[in-house]
Amino acid sequence: MFVTYAILIDALCKEGMISKAADTIDMMRKQGIESNVVTYDALVNGHCLQNEMDKARSVLQLMIEKGCAPNMVTYSTMINGYCKGKRLDEAMEHEISRKGPFPNIVTYNTLMQSMFQLGRVSTACELFRKIFASGQVPNLVTCLILLDGLFKTGNLKEALKFFQAMQNSGFELDIVPYTILIDGLCKAGHIEVAKELFHQLSDNGLKPNVYKYGVMINGLCKEGLPDEAYRLFACLGAWEIMTVRLIVAVIM
Repeated sequence: MFVTYAILIDALCKEGMISKAADTIDMMRKQGIESNVVTYDALVNGHCLQNEMDKARSVLQLMIEKGCAPNMVTYSTMINGYCKGKRLDEAMEHEISRKGPFPNIVTYNTLMQSMFQLGRVSTACELFRKIFASGQVPNLVTCLILLDGLFKTGNLKEALKFFQAMQNSGFELDIVPYTILIDGLCKAGHIEVAKELFHQLSDNGLKPNVYKYGVMINGLCKEGLPDEAYRLFACLGAWEIMTVRLIVAVIM
């Protein structure tokens, strides 16, 4: 019976019908079925999805008062909710001051992404160092967030240095970090370096995707090199040409 209720409560919360979810929990209680971390997590997530962080915090406090220990999902959901609402300071306060399981790498990635979006570059870099200090190992997603964030905030030198560190770290780099790198170089006006890297991709066993062609073509056009842009454009098939046109229109 509990499993059925838990599924229903989770579905109601995800659909934004939180009051009905709360009514269902009351119905459970009247039948002698107590809520546990699963149902509380569903309520927390429901409020976070509606950007009702004060209500989410109230549910968290209620959990603790009822003797139901919040788990990693609970805290990660809260932090993610604060970040989506651009309430980074509260997310950091929540992460630092709480008692419970340490954040996992997914939570750290969420925090770092939010920091870069809000222009908190030094805080994001400090958090990256903190991940190592906590005994966790950043994954490829963590590194891509840092690389992309450094480029988008104009920290070209640091981004290039970090990319070299990624190459030396043993990560198997696919096309994504190279796309971030070439896009960042193009936008920073270093078109020659971007061109060289683009043409080296095949040497590294990587095939440029349609998005990468769009990034490179856009960069060449902005630097006043239409002939080179056209030569790249001519390498594409009909479907790829349509896609590249859309990509260039979006990123220009």
